[in-house]
Amino acid sequence: MLTVKPILPRFGAEISGVDISKPLSEEDRRAIIDAMNKWGVCVFRNTGLDDESHIRFSRNFGRLELAPLRRDGKGRLAHRELFDASNLDMEGEINRDPSAVMYRKGDRLWHTDSSFMEKRTSYSLLLAHQTPKEAGETWFADTRSAYEDLPQEMKDKIENLKGENSLWWSRKLAGADISDETIENGPKAVHPIVHTHAGSGRKALFIAAHTKDIVGMEPEEGRRLIRELIKHCVQPQYVFKVKYEPGDLVIWDNLCTMHRGGEFDAENEARDMRRTTVREGTEPNSKDDDDPFTELFTGMPKSLSRLTAPEAEA
Repeated sequence: MLTVKPILPRFGAEISGVDISKPLSEEDRRAIIDAMNKWGVCVFRNTGLDDESHIRFSRNFGRLELAPLRRDGKGRLAHRELFDASNLDMEGEINRDPSAVMYRKGDRLWHTDSSFMEKRTSYSLLLAHQTPKEAGETWFADTRSAYEDLPQEMKDKIENLKGENSLWWSRKLAGADISDETIENGPKAVHPIVHTHAGSGRKALFIAAHTKDIVGMEPEEGRRLIRELIKHCVQPQYVFKVKYEPGDLVIWDNLCTMHRGGEFDAENEARDMRRTTVREGTEPNSKDDDDPFTELFTGMPKSLSRLTAPEAEA
């Protein structure tokens, strides 16, 4: 039987009582979904998962996105269902390439995975393989409770607004040398900044570092609103962090959370994290043959072009 230990009163829980390295019963699968709908982030400790069982477990929740193909067709990980959220190169050594270091800086901003894609991500499932001695946590923020606590005047103001999201925009915010022209001409996705979270029926904000502009607003006004809403969401009452040990798995629902990677000594300590990503609205084990991430990264800006395969956000 699933045991649930809340982390915050309305957000986050540690889950035990089920062996997720083995095939799930329908009862356990449903119980995990129910826990995710209520808590938004679920932490499983010492799971015993490897790459194959990580993928198998993730398929219980929908169609898994495929990591973008490298230009040389190779990858550090054997399965494209795994996004490489490490600071390691192809040989498993710490990657100190300036392009890779710069790309990873964007992961330190509050974001939602893949909001720059037309097809949104629901669950992200991040498994720790190797962790630094100090720090390297992931921070999570509750965008349902944050929305509910907004003044009614702000709720009315943002109810029907839409945000324009760009991966290259968030990388520029983190310090990458990317021109405004490149961002404007690059791929963007438009999503409502307030939506009803399907699993709980609660409204949530859907806005973070990838959100570049508010449709119909002047850039300065829209970006000021984006910053204000992010600042509201990351107040202490909505936020907690997860410290990992190898074998720990965290699932978060991108449709009701934001997250960011914590700092650690990335120049000298390895952090090997691998993430599966579930497409919103898909059935367990569903598949199709589209490959939107490879298409997106084909147009990578020149300042990041030495990367042969981008790391995932975590």
